[in-house]
Amino acid sequence: MSSKVERSTSRVRGFDDPEMDFQLMRMLGVAPYGGAALGECLTAARRIEDGNPWAWARLFGELAVRLEERARDCLRKGHRVSARELFLRTSNYYRAAEYYANPRLPEHHQFGMKARECFHQAAPLCREVIEVLGIPFEGNSLPAYFLRPDADRSPRKTLLVISGFDGTAEESYFQAGAAAVERGFNVLLFEGPGQTGTLRLYPDLTFRPDYEVPVRAVIDYTLGRPEVDPGRLALLGISFGGYFAIRAAAHEPRIKALIPNSPIIDLHRYMAAFLGFDAVKAEEDLTPDEAAELPDDVLPAADKWGLFNVCRRFGVPRLSAYFEFLKQFRVGPALENITCPTLALVGEGEGAESLAQAREYLAGVSGPGQLYQFSVAEGADTHCQFNNLSLSNHVTLDWLDELFA
Repeated sequence: MSSKVERSTSRVRGFDDPEMDFQLMRMLGVAPYGGAALGECLTAARRIEDGNPWAWARLFGELAVRLEERARDCLRKGHRVSARELFLRTSNYYRAAEYYANPRLPEHHQFGMKARECFHQAAPLCREVIEVLGIPFEGNSLPAYFLRPDADRSPRKTLLVISGFDGTAEESYFQAGAAAVERGFNVLLFEGPGQTGTLRLYPDLTFRPDYEVPVRAVIDYTLGRPEVDPGRLALLGISFGGYFAIRAAAHEPRIKALIPNSPIIDLHRYMAAFLGFDAVKAEEDLTPDEAAELPDDVLPAADKWGLFNVCRRFGVPRLSAYFEFLKQFRVGPALENITCPTLALVGEGEGAESLAQAREYLAGVSGPGQLYQFSVAEGADTHCQFNNLSLSNHVTLDWLDELFA
């Protein structure tokens, strides 16, 4: 054994694969709000083969199982604070495992339901009041959580939070919910058709362009609560949720403040820029079943995973149908109906199309609007500011505090 003294055997290393590296940053980013521990994530990450989604799912799944056992042991022994912290991290580790799990295998659904279950275990142990909800919608129930700073039911400012393509209401707690409730807001975290938490319960409830319809049901529910001040109701949309929030506000005057992060007004344009093409070649037009039959050296596992997910979430049979359907996800001329104050958030590292849509958004609304572009110098340039959520929440919630003062 060496007698050399070292600081640590752990190293801060990410992945060469850009998407997997972003997902690791997404995990680390929620650490200030209790959604992760640096050492746990880095220890799991260094054992993951770069770019291998199945290895990611396995190792974060194993981490979640270990922590869940510890959380339950702490709860049995009456260590409520330790149990709360462990259940919260465990919930997010199961979500991370669900993200990259093979959607054709049972473990994908199992990880997702475990993420939900562990958050439910943490809820009664939290300092704030957290209610587990199912908001009625077209014969189903949209998964949601209502957070209050305390037991007082006097009317308060309220923030609705919706995530995007693969985010969850549980993850939104770490991204924005905990920070908002600490500042005295009520917070409603919810998911609509096509989103992860909804698909866990209703696999056939897929994405739809008219997102004002599910959001209207959420607002109907929210304004029926005595602790909600209808004059101070804000909507925050995260990632794809930027489109959902803008589309909703263009048809829903009860929203009194709007924060799209990022401001997406044309999802087809956005995804064409993200994926690097705007038309599907005949040889690339695959169904998930056809893709699954190809060897990994022809079509990497991550690409098969991605194709299955977009087809499943949008309820389409193949890649070309996905791109065609995306053309319906536009706000269009209705953008001018938005008269409430709006704060558009975008990261310097998100690329030219993201910034272009943010500027088009602000030019198209009728109400007062401003743009905050997070910079590399601030350490907040990533999509949805996952590398500096503290700053993102400071900008967002201070703006709302001043607006609703």
